Amino acid sequence: MRTAAMGPGSRTEALARMAERELDVLVVGGGVVGAGTALDAATRGLSTGLIEARDWASGTSSRSSKLIHGGLRYLEMLDFGLVREALKERGLLLERIAPHLVKPVPFLYPLQHRAWERLYAGTGVALYDTMALSSGHGRGLPRHRHLSRSRALRVAPALRKDALVGALQYYDGQVDDARFVATLVRTAVGYGALAANRARVGEFLREGERVVGVRVTDLERDGGTYEVRAKQVVNATGVWTDDTQAMIAERGQFHVRASKGIHLVVPKDRIHSATGLILRTEKSVLFVIPWGRHWIVGTTDTPWDLDKAHPAASSADIDYLLEHVNSVLAVPLTRDDVEGVYAGLRPLLAGESDATSKLSREHTVAHPVPGLVVVAGGKFTTYRVMAKDAVDAAVHGLDQRVADCCTEEVRLAGAEGYHALWNARARIAARAGLHEARIEHLLNRYGSLTEEVLELVTKDPALGEPLPAADDYLKAEIVYACSHEGARHLEDVLTRRTRISIETFDRGTRSARECAELMAGVLGWDAARIEREVEHYGRRVEAERQSQLQPDDQTADAARLEAPDTAPL
Repeated sequence: MRTAAMGPGSRTEALARMAERELDVLVVGGGVVGAGTALDAATRGLSTGLIEARDWASGTSSRSSKLIHGGLRYLEMLDFGLVREALKERGLLLERIAPHLVKPVPFLYPLQHRAWERLYAGTGVALYDTMALSSGHGRGLPRHRHLSRSRALRVAPALRKDALVGALQYYDGQVDDARFVATLVRTAVGYGALAANRARVGEFLREGERVVGVRVTDLERDGGTYEVRAKQVVNATGVWTDDTQAMIAERGQFHVRASKGIHLVVPKDRIHSATGLILRTEKSVLFVIPWGRHWIVGTTDTPWDLDKAHPAASSADIDYLLEHVNSVLAVPLTRDDVEGVYAGLRPLLAGESDATSKLSREHTVAHPVPGLVVVAGGKFTTYRVMAKDAVDAAVHGLDQRVADCCTEEVRLAGAEGYHALWNARARIAARAGLHEARIEHLLNRYGSLTEEVLELVTKDPALGEPLPAADDYLKAEIVYACSHEGARHLEDVLTRRTRISIETFDRGTRSARECAELMAGVLGWDAARIEREVEHYGRRVEAERQSQLQPDDQTADAARLEAPDTAPL
């Protein structure tokens, strides 16, 4: 596989090439499922297109808990099939598909009752580990262990002594979700897929009952339109599934409901612990997740029927998380400790229950009309299985022999050679003139593609400097996001290619101008365009801050929508 660079000209070229000839498969939706579907189709030898109305992973797939996990709470619901499937995928991602992006992360579960809870929870975690091993891909993580209260407090001194009588510690996986999706897209393009973000589907093309393609508007070039024809179109639009289905004026075979989950980001020094935490709440579970020099605290699980593009966290949401995490912390968190807040929507298959926490995380694939496949539901961890099922369904509509799915064996861009480079990180650091910690940071974000980032520094040593107001990131990473990863706007870089928007108290505003100036050289922006991008980003941050002061979803949504969707061109 060649490593594809998604530079500023590649998306325009991809759109033009999609319009030139009929594709075998066209995927609509650039989240993890859509990107995974494009990779699956391309690696079966099918001519494949992928289009996304906004940025890669701009919806649910950049706003998750950033965990790759089997789902302990689904085990408690006796959903053994879903847990077994997810644990197998977790192992594949850790060991083979993306070891540079997916990492082990420990969690401590405080026990509040003596013998019976240790037996009950311990049995569940033991079964979790056993199911992972039985999948054939569970050897990459340590097994769970039982801890006394004193040992648990040594591991997590932040806990109140009266908050536990003992604990269990187990391991799951963690990922930068938006980075993972961008890497999936690059991998698919490397195998021949054509991919274009900022390209919105306006309508489905029909010949009689059959869907034969879509009409696409290029949102980056003054509304130019393309007709893209395909033998099979896959709708992988997540929480927008019902809206997209409405375009074909057909009653869907299922419906997707949105459930809002919000997360807080706080500095690492606010919670003194060497492990993440998992806490039971009255509705679900709450995680405290290690995230570099930060912690992610989440999540909530509430119905959402307002704006899907920009779900808003209300003051009540934030208070809910703080109240629950503070119930076990010796030193409570306050609003002043919160660096970042983000809200995302889970696509849940609608069921009988009114409670979104009880709706299905299973996925469904349907063929509502000839030429159209719809895939919906599921969870981030099982994206590859969803993609396989979607392509299998599309293949039934193709009049040709098609190879079976092979993505269990396909490493994502940057995975090949990652371990060898990790072992040589000290030598790479010396050669590049950077601290070894910088190289570790790059390897865990780009894997073997780190060499491409370092080439930028070789050409311009100033790019080897960190951003002054977000010093976890090198200036080269901002340039690389535009030259190789398809970033088109300042928001793309600050919220998805990096996570500056949630990792700094200023939400990225202090870095905005410098990042825009770095992007300008790649994207050809003039001074006026730089100003528009910086102004738009500032308005976005202010709207989010205002929404987080509002008492409920309706007022928070109204406040968030005060900022326009994208910067004017």
